[in-house]
Amino acid sequence: MSKMDKPEALAPDDRDQPLYADRVRVYPQAVQGRVRRAKWAILIACLGLYYLLPWLRWDRGPDQPDQAILVDIGRGRLFFFALEIWPQEIYYLTGLLLLGAIAIFAATALYGRVWCGFACPQTVWTDLFMLVERWIEGDRNARMRRDQKARWSLADRGRKLGKHAAWLAISVATGGAWVMYFTDAPTLARDLVSLNVSATILGFAALFTLTTYVLAGWAREQVCTYMCPWPRFQAAMLDSDSLAVSYRDWRGEPRGKAHDPAAGDCVDCRACVNVCPTGVDIRDGMQMACINCGLCIDACDGIMTKLGRPEGLIAFETVGNLAAADAATMSIPPGPARCAAGMKAREPVLLLRARTWVYVAAMAGIVLAMLIGLAIRQPLSLEVLRDRAPLYVRLADGGIRNSYTLKLADHRHAVEALAVSVEGLPSGTVWQVLDVTRQDASGLPLVSTRPDGVAEFRLFVTTPHYALPAEEGTPVTIRLLPTDGSAPRAVATTSFLRPRS
Repeated sequence: MSKMDKPEALAPDDRDQPLYADRVRVYPQAVQGRVRRAKWAILIACLGLYYLLPWLRWDRGPDQPDQAILVDIGRGRLFFFALEIWPQEIYYLTGLLLLGAIAIFAATALYGRVWCGFACPQTVWTDLFMLVERWIEGDRNARMRRDQKARWSLADRGRKLGKHAAWLAISVATGGAWVMYFTDAPTLARDLVSLNVSATILGFAALFTLTTYVLAGWAREQVCTYMCPWPRFQAAMLDSDSLAVSYRDWRGEPRGKAHDPAAGDCVDCRACVNVCPTGVDIRDGMQMACINCGLCIDACDGIMTKLGRPEGLIAFETVGNLAAADAATMSIPPGPARCAAGMKAREPVLLLRARTWVYVAAMAGIVLAMLIGLAIRQPLSLEVLRDRAPLYVRLADGGIRNSYTLKLADHRHAVEALAVSVEGLPSGTVWQVLDVTRQDASGLPLVSTRPDGVAEFRLFVTTPHYALPAEEGTPVTIRLLPTDGSAPRAVATTSFLRPRS
């Protein structure tokens, strides 16, 4: 082994470093302000939609589910108000997922991790759990004092027990509401009261109850910092014009006492750290653990107001404006003149730029494609499957028979009789739809659709030896014709195969 191949010896300090660090418990402090009010409004809207949407009704006619939003596993349907999505139309769901992903990309390019800080389910439920925790155990200082006690009193144990009972109640409601998206909500509620619920439903409800309790009650910021992949590649979505929660160090540094004329506006009170749900110090710059919730803005603005100084030491700011303000205030001592110069150096935020236009164009393209797909969507579709084993059958008289399966998927809720027409075959060819006895006026076999389902029929096409087409594969067109003589309801093409000469 050469000298270059030898591994470096670890320094004594490196050997002493643990592979895993213990979790530092975060005790977020309550805060009031514009950002906090916005977060409360979004939290109420998100939770209200989640818990109430399964109870909305939508009349679809007799023998149809009347729940507005329902994933009907038994029928293989996704009901969304007037829209009914079948399994073979999964591309609509794919389009919605793509639309949601690109929307999050666009929001990140504009405002940083605003999704994480305001609307992510982990953030919403964790905020709710922390609110309950403050109601029962008190604010930051009270919780810290209680947890640092060597022994808890009976009142302390009662508060802890009450908190976890409330968390479990919220978790049960969350798990139950999730299951209601897959089964009729009023029916499930009645079954729960009468204790007549299947083990499958109870199992899924218990699963989501457990995940809600663990992730929102215990894991909390660990989910955002370690479990979620989004922080790992969010930097690729940002540029110099992206707004993100930032500390204006050109105004706050150097830190010092409020009465020190040589110090900046930051008095090192750590209010921004105390209210952070992930425990980061925003003054250290952009960090992976920062979810852009903006609570540090409210905390800092409150301190600045008490000190009689302008708000905005911590604010939604762009990297470009931070650099411009820093350059403009480099030679100006701390004080009102420095603050005014820094704010004057800022450029208007450019929301509509090349990156965001790309996202807008992508979202518009997906929406347009989905709307076109819905506009040209046919209520009745025909799929023809030719047998592949064997491809054809040679009869005793030398003729060739091909067998097909006709699948009629009808999105409507009423039965319709349709005549089957097979075109493109050579003269003398005979075809037959099995198990069909009715015929229309012209002698074509009549098949009946299956309302809100798929009807299957077998079709045999036989060509005598003297009429076999010259080509190995002959195009065949199959039409479903209404009895009133109007345009075909559905058309499909296939081929008739014969052996090589």
